[in-house]
Amino acid sequence: MSNRRAFIAATAALAFAFSASQAFVSQALAQKKYDTGASDTEIKIGQTVPFSGAYSVYANIGKTQAAYFKMINDQGGINGRKINLIQYDDAYSPPKTVEQVRKLVEGDEVLFTFQIIGTAANAAVQKYLNGKKIPQLLASTGAARFNDPQNYPWTIAYNPNYLSEGRIYAKYILKEHPNAKIGVLYQNDDMGRDYLAGLKSGLGDKAASMIVGEVSYEVTDPTVDSQVVKLKSMGVDLFYDASTPKFAAQAIKKLADLGWTPVHILDINASPISATLKPAGLDISKGIISTQYGKEPGDPQWKDDPGVKAFFAFMDKYFPEGDKLNTVNTYAYSVAELLVQVLKQCGDDLTRENVMKQVANVKDFTPSFALPGIKINTGPNDYRVNKQMQMMKFNGERWELFGPIIEDSGPAG
Repeated sequence: MSNRRAFIAATAALAFAFSASQAFVSQALAQKKYDTGASDTEIKIGQTVPFSGAYSVYANIGKTQAAYFKMINDQGGINGRKINLIQYDDAYSPPKTVEQVRKLVEGDEVLFTFQIIGTAANAAVQKYLNGKKIPQLLASTGAARFNDPQNYPWTIAYNPNYLSEGRIYAKYILKEHPNAKIGVLYQNDDMGRDYLAGLKSGLGDKAASMIVGEVSYEVTDPTVDSQVVKLKSMGVDLFYDASTPKFAAQAIKKLADLGWTPVHILDINASPISATLKPAGLDISKGIISTQYGKEPGDPQWKDDPGVKAFFAFMDKYFPEGDKLNTVNTYAYSVAELLVQVLKQCGDDLTRENVMKQVANVKDFTPSFALPGIKINTGPNDYRVNKQMQMMKFNGERWELFGPIIEDSGPAG
């Protein structure tokens, strides 16, 4: 009798154990959720890059990120999954961007797009991607239209919001140059107009009296020489330059040709030494003021910084032909770091909805190149990734940081 009871008890225990293990397996399987582009072994993402054309200076963003994800894959991937980055050249031409993004979504069937480069390029595909509910993740632009979770919940940009950056420059101007006669050169697109709007927002009631001239240029213009001459004729003593590297370099040269030395504020997009200041001339770039949220790789103060040293080691192994001191490359590295963090947060729920949920739920993340005191925080109603910055001045060789960390206190949207 006792043997029979023991047998029944053992059978019941075995059945319970089997049931529990089955429940565990079912739970584990249930926890794994995938949309098109994700699986047990792969996370497929897509990107357009200006590998050719006038904006090919930004091609290094794509090259650095491809190298970074190769490193991640060599280390085992993310939660056991390899990143499959598919890149196409769009030559910074919006119609080409549309064509290539459609190919990524409908042909390659990527889980999401990552770091599409340029304001015009991202604008061209924003409605398409949101209509299909495909995440437009960490777009390489800071235009305000890409920080609008109410109307475009599937789009989030990485770059400092141009409105935020403009308001930060306004804070600096009001403190250091309260009587300035400001002349604005801006690219006639979302980027340039947002920089101008941010400046005006930050200056408030003083904008009308302080801004004495506004001139724009088209990306198809051969030069901005005439615009610079026009601003000089208006009695400007603070030159607010909201442009991209090619045109910023032209403006710096023209200022020197004219012997004109206003306070020169240059937006962060045009601040890379290798892309703008070196082509213009380091000697005539001395004194230019900009802003930054990342460490300058060539600055001696960071020579023993663990994050910078890790970046140099990465470049040596995975992108040896790349320029370690080019901030375009450190920028690309930082965005890739953030994407890896977001994908780690996703765990085994690699649905597009969860990807957006996690990118809008980053808390106190500090990329390797973040300046001390700067952290990334996002929320469902605030898609701004970078909203803290520090002013810097070019000394003829490198950028030197000065002043406190400035946070944009303006509206999130």
